[in-house]
Amino acid sequence: MTHSESRLPGRPDERASAERPSPAPGGCADPLVAVLLVVAEAAAGALLAIWLMVRGLTRSHEATGGKVSTPPPADPGMDWTPVVVFAVLALLVACVAAELLRSGWYWSGGTQVVVAVALGVMVLATAAEESVREAPEPTPAPTYASPPCRSGGDSDECARSGR
Repeated sequence: MTHSESRLPGRPDERASAERPSPAPGGCADPLVAVLLVVAEAAAGALLAIWLMVRGLTRSHEATGGKVSTPPPADPGMDWTPVVVFAVLALLVACVAAELLRSGWYWSGGTQVVVAVALGVMVLATAAEESVREAPEPTPAPTYASPPCRSGGDSDECARSGR
């Protein structure tokens, strides 16, 4: 049992741990991944914002029935879709940050934490601002009496002539 390569019970194998590469990045890989992830998240946020704007435009177009001359519809209240979409994005970024920090990618993980916190603050501010917003008061119809029709026709003829 004096063999030099024998392993004693309870003692870790130093050679196996020395041969295994460290999961932590080396060189400039960590900051580079951080920049790439922020650019990817900015692009994803921009695409989501464009999708939400197009969605809002189509909703207002559908509400008017496709007629250009109709007035815009009354404010239906809070649309929670943008809040939910950006909350899911913030949650996804937070999960990526946790995994990066757990893996030893501290620059990338720290940057993701900052992005997740910024998205979370934006979501909370938007939700708080929109939830207290009230629908605008409808403008009352004019109550003045229109002048009589002088063309000699009935009331329908005067209504069509614009007088």
